[in-house]
Amino acid sequence: MLLDGDQWRRHFDGYQRDAFRLEAQPTYTMPREAESLARFLRGEPKPADHNSAWHARVRGFVSSGRTIGRVRVVRRPLTDYQRYQFTWGIPGNIESGENIRILDVTENDLGIPDRDWWLFDGSSAVHLNFRPDGTQINRELITGDVRRHREWMELSLAHSVSFADYLRDHG
Repeated sequence: MLLDGDQWRRHFDGYQRDAFRLEAQPTYTMPREAESLARFLRGEPKPADHNSAWHARVRGFVSSGRTIGRVRVVRRPLTDYQRYQFTWGIPGNIESGENIRILDVTENDLGIPDRDWWLFDGSSAVHLNFRPDGTQINRELITGDVRRHREWMELSLAHSVSFADYLRDHG
């Protein structure tokens, strides 16, 4: 089942305890980020309100007692988009309450599929499907057993490091 627009927003916002994302694309091509990415690549300063809508959502989730986090999968060298995330995106997301860890699979992919997905409350998985250029095609609610997603989540968490530790060791 595909989740678009309001269906996606309701499904996402309706989680009760925890939301986890495996973020595996090397690049995301999103129209609403195009200008910010271009500004970053030109070396311009980050706007004070960069990603403020997401930060407000994260603060809302956390203040209601829910957790939200992700493991960002990378291969060195980082893509321009990943450098943009590391500089302009991830620090503010963490400050807002999102738990973000980095899984460097440069030397070992651990058998985790190279795709993006969310897992909500350990029981509902949604695949984020992309074109090779990083443009999102759709969001697909996975029906049935999501045990493999829980296993991949545990594996990625066990082998990832905090964002701060990754920057210290690879920054």
